[in-house]
Formats: sequence, structure tokens, C-alpha cells
Amino acid sequence: MPATRFAAGTDLPLWAMALSLGLALLSFALLLVELRRRERGGLAITLTGLLALTALLAAVFRPVRVTSRDTVVGARVVVLVDTSRSMALAADGTSTRVEVRDRALAALGQHGKETRLVFLGFGEGEAVPFVQGAEARASRSDLTGALRALSVSAEERPAAVVVVSDGRLDDPPEGASEASLRSLGNGMRLPVHTVAVAKAAPKDASLRRVAAAGAAVAHVPLPLRIDVGCVGLDCGDMVVTARELREDGPAELASGIAHIKDGRGAIDLTVTLERAGSRLLEVSLDAPAGDTIPENNKRLIAFNVARERVRVLHVAGRPTNDTRALRQWLKGDASVDVVAFFILRTPADNPNAATDDLALIPFPVDELFTDHLPSFDAVVLQDFDAQPYGLERHLPALARYVRSGGGLIMVGGPNSFVAGGYAGTPLADVLPITLDRSSSATAADLASFVPVWTEAGKGAPLLGPLRGVVGDELPSMPGANVLGDVRPGGLVLWAHPTRVTATGAKMPVLAVGDEGDGRAIALGVDGGWLFRFSQLGARTAGRGHGALWDGLLGWLMRDPRFEPAQMELTGGCVAGLASVLRVRIAPGGESTEMLAIELRRLDAQGQMGRFEVPRPASGQVDIPLGTLAAGGYSVRLKAGRGPTTRRDFACEVGGDEWADSRPDAERLEALAGALGGRYVEAGDIGSLPMPRPTVVSAERHSLPVAPPWVWTLAAAVVLGVHWFVRRRGGLR
Repeated sequence: MPATRFAAGTDLPLWAMALSLGLALLSFALLLVELRRRERGGLAITLTGLLALTALLAAVFRPVRVTSRDTVVGARVVVLVDTSRSMALAADGTSTRVEVRDRALAALGQHGKETRLVFLGFGEGEAVPFVQGAEARASRSDLTGALRALSVSAEERPAAVVVVSDGRLDDPPEGASEASLRSLGNGMRLPVHTVAVAKAAPKDASLRRVAAAGAAVAHVPLPLRIDVGCVGLDCGDMVVTARELREDGPAELASGIAHIKDGRGAIDLTVTLERAGSRLLEVSLDAPAGDTIPENNKRLIAFNVARERVRVLHVAGRPTNDTRALRQWLKGDASVDVVAFFILRTPADNPNAATDDLALIPFPVDELFTDHLPSFDAVVLQDFDAQPYGLERHLPALARYVRSGGGLIMVGGPNSFVAGGYAGTPLADVLPITLDRSSSATAADLASFVPVWTEAGKGAPLLGPLRGVVGDELPSMPGANVLGDVRPGGLVLWAHPTRVTATGAKMPVLAVGDEGDGRAIALGVDGGWLFRFSQLGARTAGRGHGALWDGLLGWLMRDPRFEPAQMELTGGCVAGLASVLRVRIAPGGESTEMLAIELRRLDAQGQMGRFEVPRPASGQVDIPLGTLAAGGYSVRLKAGRGPTTRRDFACEVGGDEWADSRPDAERLEALAGALGGRYVEAGDIGSLPMPRPTVVSAERHSLPVAPPWVWTLAAAVVLGVHWFVRRRGGLR
């Protein structure tokens, strides 16, 4: 519907209209002063004077009737809503901060009906569109990033910004100066209002911060600095404990007492993680009674434990060509710290015998396989007979070492596998192949042969470097150890061309497999040196030997280059919310149709689920894991037969966002003051000043109320009447 209104003529500039109005007011004031000298008729003089001034103004302004079709455009106001996990904490005795937030947003929608409210959720990085009632799951509350992204956005500049939060922000940090807060508004020049959804702090004792001094390196002590907070409780001294979550159960690494003073305390603990890769550390706090948020008394920290150098224990029974070649490669690799023993002396040897092949000291079997075994990342048993050297009594410990995360490679030779007395021992149970004790008479096949690549071997990433050097060609081997069938979960990479196992399958020559938390490799030949010294070695400059062992040792150490798949939790894992596992399958390998997924609890020692999903054609797939409870988890992926790819991850209720449960309304108030806005509590959000809307006319017509001469004549007549009345009243 068109709207009609009266307005002044548009041919006069605004300053001329203001000057006219000012002169009229001045004239009326002088008239009132003159009335003191009147003789009579004061009211008539006043009224006619007022009418005369009005007529003069009408002659100057010349009113017009304006008919227009108007559109009211509300000002754009951006509402930045905190979506971090701290918003899920309690705001008062009856509501959470999310519930208070949602009520405040609903009230703001009613209060700002004439504005265009744009709701954006901020958490990590740039703000994203916010949906009313959205869950609080962001692991950070980065208001600085949201404001800066808003200032450089190509969209329409807002007239104001409203921040709704509990004030427990990661950025700007606590204690930020006024100058740094003011810098957040650079480039915007608009008011930033803040709304606090909570002010009272709950009764809570918590682990506020767990910081590591440097990177986590296997076998190297790692100092931890742990900050403890206490609000509204009689905390006193509290015990803090650090444990590693392992496949075989939690292992306590360190503990101490945190002394609380003025609601804060700190403690330094030193832990040593013996295994590289993805590891989970649990830090727990013994909180006093009355703690209302027990979830933040425990923190789960995932460490990607690196290796300063791979520590390898290389034990060989005699100095063969294969032993020398492997030892030289291990010694020549700067990333490997090798402890090697060969030309070993048995208890039956005569130390006074005149022979160059006799070791000067006995083999320290007890020290190596008791006290020092956990310090090694991998053990290589090469052509080594367990019986003469007293290793038999340590085989159970060596098997436990593998299951708890260690690596084992058994290399063939006349004194290895069945011939070395390993059949029927605990160590045989962790090898990827079976050993038949009854086959001791035929423990080795001395006939030369060329190993055959299996389909799994051709696609295995761990043999990718070797295939890149030699292609599909392998050297002729001088015999092989007799090995049994591959165990469930094991994978055969090379096989014997003619010899078969008891089940009729081709006999494995090179096989790999998982056992517990560790891995094991069986290489049933002692001819690896032929990749250096043979016709094939000559054509490839001997690079095949290093490529083979680089892949074997790297796979044993779970080097991502040699894993059949990569896994990550998209968006992390938040307890009580749906988690998604993203899987990337390496090219090549077996062309299986399904991927097998197994999920386990590390802190509860139980299998959570086992399911299969179709193998993705693109090599990447997102797999829903459902809603998980707080705790440490291990997910294993099997793409076909053979070993699995493992990923350990932590799932927490609040994480860093719940570490400090105190709201920080003072920070929000300081932020509003520095950026020219107003601070209010959630219940008073209706008092926030909203910018006025803009009126846009789509169609406009102006018609004079009367011709200019009419206004001029009317002004002249009224002025004449006023002059006559003045004279009658005694004014000149």
C-alpha cells in the first residue's frame, strides 16, 4: 500500500531551512520581549505574530504531499554464539549454559524484530552458520578468529555485533590488556555487545592443564607440568596419577601430591613412554567430596611418540654373509641404534681355546632379556639357536614383549625356526606362521629356489620400496627354512614355488602378522645379502637390500608410509556425541570388497564392536562409530587378509573446555567496554540497543499542497493583520 505524508519542498538546501527556522524562533522571542511595552491586546498580538511566522515559514518551505511505496530494511546485526563444550556446563542450579543461551537468543529475536539478525556459531577458526539448539561440541572458543574473519568478509558490513558466551574463551586469553581487546575491532568500527550466560562458578576440583615439556620420544623421560584448580571446596592436598593405557591394561608411570593454595596448585611428574606411535596417557586427580563435575578429574592425552633412533637388538648365532650384510646396514643407518651380538660363546665353549671365532665374553642373555628388553623397539633373531645360549627360559618374556607392543623379526638359517628349537615354545605363538616340531628332521630345504611374489606381497606398502628397485625379480635363494601355514591375521608376501604346507598351501617364505599390541615378521631364508651381491644386486647397485630392510623395519615400527591405511577421527571424539572415523586406503593391495573394523576400550579392556563396511572406490570413506562414552579407545582396520592398521584415540566429555569450569563475565564486560558496546546478562538481553532500520522508497511522487503565490499571499495577509494588531496595542 502506498503511504502519504507531508514534507517540505526539496529545492532548498538543509542549511537554508535550518536558518529560516532559527530566524523564526528568534523573531518570536523578540516579539515576546516587545510585549512588555504593549498597552493592551497582548494575547491577540501573540497569536497573530505566531500565525505570521508560521505563514512566512510555509512560504519558505512550500509544503508538498509525498506519496511513496516504502520498504523498511532492518540493520544487519551479527550474533556470535559460543559453541564450545564449556557451554554444556551448568549455569545455575537448574539450567545449563546452553539452555540459558537458547532462551537469550529467543528473547533477542523478539527484541530485534526490526533488525536482520544473522546467527553464527564460533568455536574453532572462522564462524559458521548457527542453528538454534545446536550442541556445544567445539574443542575451542576462538572469538578472535571469528571477529577477524568477520572484519575481512566480503559480505555486507554489520551495524553491530552481539557475542553470547560464558566468557571462558581461549582467544582472547584471560588477562588480555585493553589495548589487545581494542585491536579486535580494527577494520570494523562498530559496537560489539556481549551477553553473559553464567556468572556463578560451580563447586569443582579439576585438572586445568597438562603440559609436556617438548615432544614425546620413546625411552626418553618426558616432564609433565600439571595445573590443578579448586573452587568452592576444601581441597587441601590431592593425589595426581599418570598412567599409560595399553592393550594389556593400564600401567602406572608416576604419581605425586598437588598442594592447593588460593584455589590453585601445580605438580611436576616425569613419565617414560617405551613404545613409539600413537599412545594414550591418563592423568587422574583424587578430588574431595562435593565435586559437582567429576568428569574433569581425569584427562586423556594422546601423544604421537617419536623415535629419536630405533633401538634394535640384533642377535646372530654365527658370522654369515647374511649376518654381516644386515649388521652393516643397521650400523650404517643413522636412524637406527643397534646393539649387536654374534660369534657368541656358549657355556660349553673353552674361553682359553686358540680360535678367532670365539667370543671373549659370554652372551649376556639374562641381562638383555630381563632388565633391558623393554628399552628395545625391535629384536632381530638371525640364525640363532635358543638352546645353547640359555634363551629358552626367556622366551615367555620375549613373547610378552611382542604382545605389549614390541617388534620381532626372525631370520632364517641352519639354526633358526624349527632347527633353533622354537617350535612349541611361547615365542612360536607370536610368529605369523606355525612351526611343526615333528618336522625337525626336515627343518630346512637346501635346494636353491627363487621366491614367488604373492598378490598381497605385490600390493603391500612395506615392500613398495623393494619393488621400486628390483621390480618383480627376486634373487635365487640357497635354501629355506621349513615353515608352516600362516596364522589367522598373518599375511604371506613371498612363497616357495614348489614346497607346500601340511594343508597344501604354498609354503611361506616371508610373512608378517600382528600379535597383541606388537608385530612380528618371519623371513625363512638367509639370502637377503644376495640383494647386494648377485647379478640382481649388481644391476641395482645393491640398493635392494636396504630397501627390503627399510620396509620390514619401518612396518614393524608402524611407519605410516608402510601402513595399508590411514585413519583419523574427523572433528575429534566427544563423549555422548556421534564420532566419525575417516579411512584412507593405500593404493594396491588385495582387491577386497569389505573393510573389517574392530573397536576396543583400552581403559575397560573389552571389545566394543566389530563390523564391516564396503571398500570405497575412491580410497576414502567416513565410517560412523556411533556415540561413545568417555575413555581410551583403539580402532583396528583390516583391508583384506593379514595385519591390521591401528589407531588409538581419546574420547572426553569436555576436554580442555571443561578443565576450568568457571565462567568469566568480567572478560566479556571488558571486551564490550573496549569495543564500544554494552555488557548485559542473559536475562537483560532485551535492553541491548539495536540499530535503527533503513527506509528505502521504491516509488515516490511529490505534489505541492498549494502554488507558491498562495503561500506568499497568505503570509502577506497575515503579516498585515499582525501589523494592525500591533498598532492597536501600542507597539510601533
